[in-house]
Amino acid sequence: MRPIPRFIFASRWLQLPLYLGLIAAQGVYVFHFWVELTHLLEAAFGNQTALQALVTSMGYRSDVPVTSLNETIIMLVVLALIDVVMISNLLIMVIVGGYETFVSRMDLEGHPDQPEWLSHVNASVLKVKLATAIIGISSIHLLKTFINAANYDEKVLIAQTGIHITFLLSAMAIAFTDKLMSRPSSSSH
Repeated sequence: MRPIPRFIFASRWLQLPLYLGLIAAQGVYVFHFWVELTHLLEAAFGNQTALQALVTSMGYRSDVPVTSLNETIIMLVVLALIDVVMISNLLIMVIVGGYETFVSRMDLEGHPDQPEWLSHVNASVLKVKLATAIIGISSIHLLKTFINAANYDEKVLIAQTGIHITFLLSAMAIAFTDKLMSRPSSSSH
């Protein structure tokens, strides 16, 4: 390989610090997950400080003071925990798929823990997977908003619904475009 192409090809390693930064961000999400889960468990056993931390963190408001867990609070906290897990899954897809696609092969063939999707990952597959993950995350956010709808302005509800529909349509367009581009070309020569 000539020096300039070798240098350009080697520049892919500049992405490594970005993926390491995403791993650090995932560590923050893991910490946040455990803090919220701990608050939920403590609140279930009557800890008022943990209950107030949950109520404050999710923006739940009520006409009467919240002195114990109710179904709405539990549901909102569980949805927030699911949201953290889904974002963490998204991070894994970006970190592992992006590294494998754009930086270097991980040589996981035959490894018992190799993700099924990694064997056929490319930039196109990664885009579709990311789009569907974003739809899932958006769905959780929208559900949390509707469960707690009394605490949101109507404009916020409409805007979040519109944003979710936009994500959905975008993902469908990406998948459709990907399908068109991956279709084998039929030559009639």
